[in-house]
Amino acid sequence: MSEVLQDASPEASGAATAVGGYTPAPRSALDAEAVKAAYRRWAGVYDALFGGVSAFGRKRAVAAVNSLPGTAVLEVGVGTGLALPHYRSDKRITGIDLSGDMLDRARQRVARMNLRHVDALLEMDAEETRFADGSFDVAVAMFVASVVPNPRRLLAELKRVVRPGGHILFVNHFLATGGVRLAVERSMARASRSLGWHPDFAIESLLPPADLARASIHPVPPAGLFTLVVLPRDPAAPSAETRA
Repeated sequence: MSEVLQDASPEASGAATAVGGYTPAPRSALDAEAVKAAYRRWAGVYDALFGGVSAFGRKRAVAAVNSLPGTAVLEVGVGTGLALPHYRSDKRITGIDLSGDMLDRARQRVARMNLRHVDALLEMDAEETRFADGSFDVAVAMFVASVVPNPRRLLAELKRVVRPGGHILFVNHFLATGGVRLAVERSMARASRSLGWHPDFAIESLLPPADLARASIHPVPPAGLFTLVVLPRDPAAPSAETRA
């Protein structure tokens, strides 16, 4: 399988807008090297430490992908490949990730489990891929939106590579709007670079109001810690869209 490496832009995404009187806390930018370094540290223990808590969201996302029309699927942030065995055999999966260390483990999983529905695992920047317009029927980004430097650019890129009439899915942890969890997430935000993700990531940082209104949003276990977002691509939309 070929590998492509592109660097992510270090620019920070724009500030999220206030919703219902609440303004999400500003986020510090994570550049590509910070993400790579974090996941280099986590790669060897990722499955043991995070596989269990993320399993509900991951399986819910794959089930949603399996129920959607089309066979060409892009998994963004494929990581160690935990989701790959759960796709239907008629889906053709291309996985991308910024971490070569995580991809090495994903390739081992594919070989060990003989996952013939996996077409490619590529080291690539999700904000600026090398895929042609409209290459995929479905794109699914699992636990990625709070990692990339520019979430709106990620969204624009997925809109570009998913054909009109297709679907874009996200599974992610989003910032609480109040209570103890909000205070905890804000306090954890100072460790964003070490963690490799933003605990204080608000859904409005990813989806503009028009997309937020069209999306289907489903909390998933445990305790609604993660959220599944299903965004249909407008059938009338052009295949290429300007990146944010």
